[in-house]
Amino acid sequence: MNKHQTPSARDVSAAFPVDTIRAMFPALQQAGDFIFMDNAAGAQIPQSVLDAVTNHLVAHNVQRGGRYGRSVAVDQAIADARESVALLINAYSPAEICFGMNATSFIRLVSLGIGQMLGERDEIVITDMDHDANIATWLALAPAGAKFKWWRMRDDGNLHVDDLRPLVCERTRLVACTVTAHSIGSIVDVAAVADIAHAAGAEVFLDCVHYGPHGLIDVQAWDCDYLVCSGYKNFSPHMGFLWGRFETLKRLPTFREDFIPDEPPYKVEAGTFIYENVSGMDAAVRYLESIGRNFLAENNRSRRDNIVAGMNAIRDYELVLAREMLAVLKGCGATIYGVADEARRNERVPTFCFNIGTLSPQMIVEAMAEMQIGIRDGHMYAPRLMKRLNLSMDSGAVRASLVHYNTIEEVQRFGETLRAIIARLS
Repeated sequence: MNKHQTPSARDVSAAFPVDTIRAMFPALQQAGDFIFMDNAAGAQIPQSVLDAVTNHLVAHNVQRGGRYGRSVAVDQAIADARESVALLINAYSPAEICFGMNATSFIRLVSLGIGQMLGERDEIVITDMDHDANIATWLALAPAGAKFKWWRMRDDGNLHVDDLRPLVCERTRLVACTVTAHSIGSIVDVAAVADIAHAAGAEVFLDCVHYGPHGLIDVQAWDCDYLVCSGYKNFSPHMGFLWGRFETLKRLPTFREDFIPDEPPYKVEAGTFIYENVSGMDAAVRYLESIGRNFLAENNRSRRDNIVAGMNAIRDYELVLAREMLAVLKGCGATIYGVADEARRNERVPTFCFNIGTLSPQMIVEAMAEMQIGIRDGHMYAPRLMKRLNLSMDSGAVRASLVHYNTIEEVQRFGETLRAIIARLS
């Protein structure tokens, strides 16, 4: 047992069925010695998700909206997926769930609509900690008359709501921020963001792409107005979804063909999306439910109860992984960007952005790849954050990102390998 684990951490680690979970993922079973630590760029999928995609392509790979059985089955599959995703995020109604290609396209769709409704409320608050998709997309509204205020990350690696308050006023149209930084793993107090924005009559747009696999999403508790996710980080194939309050989506100007109903979700889902991957997202939610059933004593719990239990268990286990990874990186002398204080690890997910002295991030990542550990280097699609951290866009930093199918043993092997690489390259 690693010396950095407390009894509480040992209990959590022992209770979480990581070996059983890993057996559900074909990629993990076929990977041999390879360690997946680039999960922030996309997670692996369980067999049940693969089966759902295959079943769709074999059993009813046709267009929806027809009167024959296979087409009716597509309509039902989409309806089932809407219900599952609505339960995953605690939406008020499945009709608020809109499916499409990815989160970025949905951010652009919402921004184009909001750009037509600015009026006297022409100010948008954006952050320097976000993925550029949730920054540049809003900055593109400048020709429409939008003005921008920057909510900046503090030196402690997180956004503070006290810094948001003076930025919000009667002219604020929207506050756009991440739930969790995809680059450095910091978690934002988005419920407090909503309190501040709504008190001024503004709306809140949340990029939940990176938080999705790590913790419980609850749009009702967060009191946000819009939220986007990408399925490929949530153990499903490539797809994305947008949630918005029904009346908010109903007011939002969108492009639609004349025969499309002018109400959500249809007015948002222009064209054909990838139905088989939506079926995969449905199965991914059910996979997360199956984890939750391991932690509930009663068998008559609701699907949402299972999701809550599953995501809470994942969160507790990942806090153990985060503690171990922080200890490893500090032991290697790494500069950790974001929340580096072990006592504050509840403010982060196990996504770590770091550098080792003057060593090239690219060389570290290539050396890790030779040792069968997949991590990433670069600017992480966050040019403003790189500037904030005084890092070059050309070199950036190293990122290692874990999810709940990673293990303590993998973290330890990562540490041993990193120490050997440092010794060789220094």
